[in-house]
Amino acid sequence: MRVLGIETSCDETSVAIVDDNKNILVNIVLSQTEEHKAYGGVVPEIAARSHIMHLKPLIKKALAQTNLLMQDIDAIAVTAGPGLIGGLIVGLMFAKGMALAANKPLIAVNHLEGHALTARLVYELSFPYLLLLISGGHCQILEVNGVGDYHMLGTTLDDAAGEAFDKVAKMLGLGCPGGPIIEQLAKQGNFKAFRLPLPLAKQNNCDFSFSGLKTAVKRIIDNQAIIDQNFIQDICASFQSAVAQILCIKLERAFAIYRNFSIS
Repeated sequence: MRVLGIETSCDETSVAIVDDNKNILVNIVLSQTEEHKAYGGVVPEIAARSHIMHLKPLIKKALAQTNLLMQDIDAIAVTAGPGLIGGLIVGLMFAKGMALAANKPLIAVNHLEGHALTARLVYELSFPYLLLLISGGHCQILEVNGVGDYHMLGTTLDDAAGEAFDKVAKMLGLGCPGGPIIEQLAKQGNFKAFRLPLPLAKQNNCDFSFSGLKTAVKRIIDNQAIIDQNFIQDICASFQSAVAQILCIKLERAFAIYRNFSIS
């Protein structure tokens, strides 16, 4: 069995073909980073138009690289949400049209469920397992018991981790996306240079909060007389370290909760 997958939930147009032996036959990802860079973030209208322009050529390319025809595809899967509504509509309508024309089953996939189950595609992993789900707009700890069977142990109460990285990068004038830029600068900085808060770290739960951390970074930047390279590297290292500490603390709580649940 071969499934053609389409993903257009944000600023990347992606097409893949996977078989029932967990072989990823092809995986093509077209980034729109350069198209959105001038605006400091993803512009939904630009993203949707880019998906319209590139989706058909990418599907043709994926089929060509695997020497397959549409009659060799058994089903079409597509991201149906959550995500940017314009991009989702482009991918979903395109997939519906293909499925109808080729008389193939259509599988609507929840974006977050895709994240949760991808681990089983690339690793030999049995249910149940714990999942730390981090993306630009989401931050959750989930207990994955089976397909369609999830229990959320914690989630972000405000900003997601990726969103906080982007906003801190914007404060420093570093460009977008902020995560890779901050990571590179942090390697040259002193992660102990600034003492930053760890929101919700002392709360006995698995929930996250990054808004207060982001605000603390802004105050340091606003009060800094000289914004030089050393300062930028140190604040990036300190911020990244704080995020990592928060994630580790919450994961340790999740492990404890999960162990107790499993024992009982």
